[in-house]
Amino acid sequence: MQDMGVENAVERGGTGPAHKGHERRKSLRDIAYETLKQQIITCELHPGEVLSEAAVSAALNIGRTPVHQALDRLMIDGLVEVLPRKGVIVRPLSLHEAVEIIDVRLLNETYCVRLAAQHADRSDIAALRRNLDRMHDAAERRETAELMQLDREFHATISAAGRNSILADFLSNLHDRAQRFWFVSLRAADHDRRVCEQHASIIEGIAAHDADAAVEAMRFHIEQFRTNVARQI
Repeated sequence: MQDMGVENAVERGGTGPAHKGHERRKSLRDIAYETLKQQIITCELHPGEVLSEAAVSAALNIGRTPVHQALDRLMIDGLVEVLPRKGVIVRPLSLHEAVEIIDVRLLNETYCVRLAAQHADRSDIAALRRNLDRMHDAAERRETAELMQLDREFHATISAAGRNSILADFLSNLHDRAQRFWFVSLRAADHDRRVCEQHASIIEGIAAHDADAAVEAMRFHIEQFRTNVARQI
């Protein structure tokens, strides 16, 4: 794990008038949390790997208290767990967990995309199309980490377009847990290209304000994820 240079880490506010020129210094807990979460999602920290607070603290150059707080938060997210006589470990990947996540996604993301098709404005649709262009480019370059980040941004944009903040918060955590399986599924040939095609179909449904078409495109996208994950785990 890399030294994060935490002394100068800041979080920039949004681009609206209330945030212009504003910077908020990230807490050490947030830096530890975000770093560890990214390493877990990309399997840099392997499923089942033991996480020593002392080792994590030394690797991130962050004190043990914020590291402990970050691990507690990751436990709530379902990304780490505590085992007797082992301590904190990265939660292992299991097909059972993947199926449960996918079932919940089917129920909630199809509803969310229906809301997005009803409420999305031009800026939402433009953001989705820019995201797709970047995904195509990242797929051409086989940039896995970039693809994963863009996929998360894509689904977050749809959640925001649905104009239901409670649902968006719920789906954010669900996507964090699902992305570990998405990373594994990228081992399949041409998976990234197929994802781009599926995202394009979802965007067209939203752009046409055709809720039924958007729902069917999202349902197909999630079911294809289910099929691909089942082959890889």
